[in-house]
Amino acid sequence: MTTTAFSRRQILAGAATLAGATGTALSGLSAFGTTSSPATVRTAKIPYGAAVRADALASDSAYRQAIIDNCQMIVAEGEMKWPVIHPARGEYSFEKADAIAAFARQNGMTVRGHTLAWYGAMPTWTESISSRGEAERELVGHIETLVPRYRDVIPSWDVVNEPLIDDPADARSLRPSIWTRQLGADYLPIALRATAAADPKARLVVNEYDIEFKGSRYAAKRRALLQLLRTLRDRDVPLHAVGLQAHLFADRDIDRDGLQAFLAEVVALRLDVLVTELDVVDFTLPGPVEQRDALVAKTARDFLETVCAVVRPKAIVTWGLSDRYTWVPIYFTRRDGMPNRPLPMDAGLQRKPLFDVIDDIRQRFA
Repeated sequence: MTTTAFSRRQILAGAATLAGATGTALSGLSAFGTTSSPATVRTAKIPYGAAVRADALASDSAYRQAIIDNCQMIVAEGEMKWPVIHPARGEYSFEKADAIAAFARQNGMTVRGHTLAWYGAMPTWTESISSRGEAERELVGHIETLVPRYRDVIPSWDVVNEPLIDDPADARSLRPSIWTRQLGADYLPIALRATAAADPKARLVVNEYDIEFKGSRYAAKRRALLQLLRTLRDRDVPLHAVGLQAHLFADRDIDRDGLQAFLAEVVALRLDVLVTELDVVDFTLPGPVEQRDALVAKTARDFLETVCAVVRPKAIVTWGLSDRYTWVPIYFTRRDGMPNRPLPMDAGLQRKPLFDVIDDIRQRFA
């Protein structure tokens, strides 16, 4: 997710606070009205889910029903990120995260935990962390507070999110953050071990983006991430899976050979693979909807078929279900003024060809 118009930190700060921007009151199950039957797909098909916003679940009944009808899992788009859930030192705001968890329990879904250790969109109070010991206490304390609270509904956590810079030389090319400033590379094993201790049954994931495209910096990202994964394995750090964010761009080619070689190495490390944030950024595509939707679907098909030829992902999660709620137009507005269409359902909650592709992949690689 890169753009010349905004820095990545600006994008992440905006995305992380979307969930906390409005004042809709949520309180457990009652915030979401009636109980409905969960999606009926409880078979060997690859599980599907989507990122959700608590305020939209509370206020938009049609969107809420679409999530119930189509998803086996959900992930909080921003409600479990540090600025929303841990806005001040020693203070936690669980209301919206609790409401998402309650919605999942009510409707027979699971939640993917996102995220525990990240460089982006951190609350300002963390800038005052001034020593290694303090940084470790705050990071571990955060994990020990969140992970047990949602143990019954979150079987999988993005423990470490986006550890590498965009064009890394090697596994040491970590993104600057409060964690690297005080803990260096040790923040990764610290976070992973703390999460495993807080919930020994949880599946622990390192989540990264820009793994799939052709080009030298994307190849460098794959190499550096593999080095990082091997280092964690060599140190006997608990880790179960790699998350491929898959924020795809329809004008970038998927590096089929490079991605498959990377995935073969991941499998050799005895790690699972998840697709965690799939969408297709369409701001450079032609305007006509039918043509654009076909190109979006083709981009996703090329990526998913490339992945599934090597490994069956444990889940396919899109970063939103409907174009009604997506981060894309905030940062990738189309010059023709037409709405972006990056997700499986349009703003009217009608299925698009992208959803057909996802369903086909889930069934074919069941």
